[in-house]
Amino acid sequence: MIQGPVAILADQIWRPGEIELVDELRKHNRPIPAADLLLSDPYEALMQDVVDVKDLGSGVIGGVECDYLAFRAKEVDWQIWIAQGDRPYPCRYVINSTFMDGEPQYSIQIRDWKAGDEVAATDFSFKNSTDAKKVDLKNLEGTDELPAHFKVGEAQ
Repeated sequence: MIQGPVAILADQIWRPGEIELVDELRKHNRPIPAADLLLSDPYEALMQDVVDVKDLGSGVIGGVECDYLAFRAKEVDWQIWIAQGDRPYPCRYVINSTFMDGEPQYSIQIRDWKAGDEVAATDFSFKNSTDAKKVDLKNLEGTDELPAHFKVGEAQ
């Protein structure tokens, strides 16, 4: 059984199945930074390949007292600050890519987190005020990581 602040990740912040947008975008190779926090089962995704966990105490993010946790995985180290109290939510999320030269870091700070009944379905309703047309991402040019004139070949 999971104990302490790590249990918040599994039991209190997220409810599986609430947001499926990130899962859908990943099917089309359209990743979003820090999207792990929005997956339909973020705990499973975040804890994948984790080999070490540290509870680093508490800190203040944006005026909110938070539990500060650090995780080490195969290719990334990441940290999360989770608001303390009756309504825990992620306040800051930091990812270090340890497998890349220079170990680049991405950081996101969150405020006004809403979950469950706090989020109205109409918050995510599409309002087509500009007569936009639906486009299949597969048909868009220039959306790959490499420009069209690049050809993938054998390794040198």
